[in-house]
Amino acid sequence: MNAKEMRAKDEAALKQELNDLLKTEFKLRIQKSTQQLQNTASLRATRRDIARARTILTQKATTK
Repeated sequence: MNAKEMRAKDEAALKQELNDLLKTEFKLRIQKSTQQLQNTASLRATRRDIARARTILTQKATTK
């Protein structure tokens, strides 16, 4: 998901998206540790999406 799509969401939906991304990251880390993860780039993309969501949440909080 790109930043433009995330900025269009409200704060509650963005928090839900962040929780989903954190759960996905956890699952990917477990798969990597058990050597079941085929696409290791997905872990990096998920981490970047988490950072993007947190940044946008912070920006929305400071503008209020």
